[in-house]
Amino acid sequence: MPELPEVETTRRGIAPHIEGQIIKQVIIRQPQLRWPVPESLNQILIGLSIQSVSRRAKYLLLTTNTGTVLLHLGMSGSLRIMATGQGAGKHDHIDFIFNDDTVLRFNDPRRFGAVLWTTAPASEHQLLKDLGPEPLLADFSGELLYSLSRNRKAPVKSFIMDSHIVVGVGNIYANEALFMAGILPSRQAGKISLARYQKLAECIRVILLHAIQQGGTTLRDFVNEAGKPGYFKQQLKVYGRAGLPCVLCQQPLNEIRLANRSTVFCSDCQR
Repeated sequence: MPELPEVETTRRGIAPHIEGQIIKQVIIRQPQLRWPVPESLNQILIGLSIQSVSRRAKYLLLTTNTGTVLLHLGMSGSLRIMATGQGAGKHDHIDFIFNDDTVLRFNDPRRFGAVLWTTAPASEHQLLKDLGPEPLLADFSGELLYSLSRNRKAPVKSFIMDSHIVVGVGNIYANEALFMAGILPSRQAGKISLARYQKLAECIRVILLHAIQQGGTTLRDFVNEAGKPGYFKQQLKVYGRAGLPCVLCQQPLNEIRLANRSTVFCSDCQR
């Protein structure tokens, strides 16, 4: 599944091509995604200008002068920039065509993604209004994690993956951040000190920024806007490395399931 760095990589890739452009046509080949694509979307968007391309959690927001398109890549979705005239494939469900003949194409083999429309402020949309802070912005901190974790018995890995606590810390990056912070993923969230949460918050930020700089994680289903995979997977320290030597102490890495998610850690370096 594309995680926050993949979505941010996509945002940065498509924004220069479509910001300021006027939508000339919308082609909807498959309206049945995770939620149905609004029936009149192709009529609503014609003539509107894309004022900005932003991101909230894993949602891309195409803001126009009258409303916002919410895009979610789901499990396998991707967005690509291309010229008109390129034939659509089986899973190319929606094309946004602009006045300069640039095409923003939404591809989603599993159809777990979403393309929605709202005329209200995007922050008030039911999918966004209850989300936690962005991990790369100033309102996310170790102090916040510490205050929200008190009396919580859930594993810290599940805690930081809760989008009501902080958005965008998916399974891969939760594994990596906890390893960098030296915290055992199964440790109860409420039993971790303020100092360790301060370190964890910084590690989350570092891991995500590094992944964004590297172009996102190479996953089987993800390609960025140019059709090229990301490169962060080559530098993962624990995720996908169960049984291999820890990069710090050389002891074999352990793997367990937490909340039905693969969780890899070093029992010597994480406590």
